Amino acid sequence: MPLRSMLTFLLFLFAGAAQAATIMVWGDSLSAGYGLKAEEAWPTLLQTRLETEGFPHRVVNASVSGETSAGGRSRLPAALNTHKPDVVIIELGANDGLRGLPTKLLAANLDAMVSEARKAGSKILLVGMQMPPNYGPAYTRSFSAAYAEVARTAGVPLVPFLLEGFADRPEFFLSDGIHPTAEAQFRVLDTVWAALKPMLGQATAKR
Repeated sequence: MPLRSMLTFLLFLFAGAAQAATIMVWGDSLSAGYGLKAEEAWPTLLQTRLETEGFPHRVVNASVSGETSAGGRSRLPAALNTHKPDVVIIELGANDGLRGLPTKLLAANLDAMVSEARKAGSKILLVGMQMPPNYGPAYTRSFSAAYAEVARTAGVPLVPFLLEGFADRPEFFLSDGIHPTAEAQFRVLDTVWAALKPMLGQATAKR
């Protein structure tokens, strides 16, 4: 094969590999877009940002409303096998907190998911949550610390709080006071993007 043809073929292969890169969002209703149109949820906005900034990654939103860390842990192996993601964004735990799950169990589930994703060859971004003050200072501190401890011991990047910057602003939530509005999804995206972008490597030319 002539050298020029060989180089063209190799570039084609590399381009194909880049296009195949997958980011899997593994979350609950906060990532599933509860109460919103599919195109309004932050994972869909993430796909648009990736394309705008020249990243060839494909976003798979495998989030399930009502999911717990235990449920996510049990479902993860099958999802990893199906989607073979290059990056897994783990956003789970809010429903555990609302149910008062002991934070040691939350940490164990998060750690197991990080290990499972890493074993599958994926990079992991852990996304934390915080509980409102009415759950008591001891539990709220322990809940937030669970994410920080898992991220530290596993050596993975952490977004400390998915709803950073607007959790105390009712206008950014639906009538249930729990799920962010369509407008707030852009804020969520910015928070996740700051930690995710350094994990993606070099962007190609912007579209």
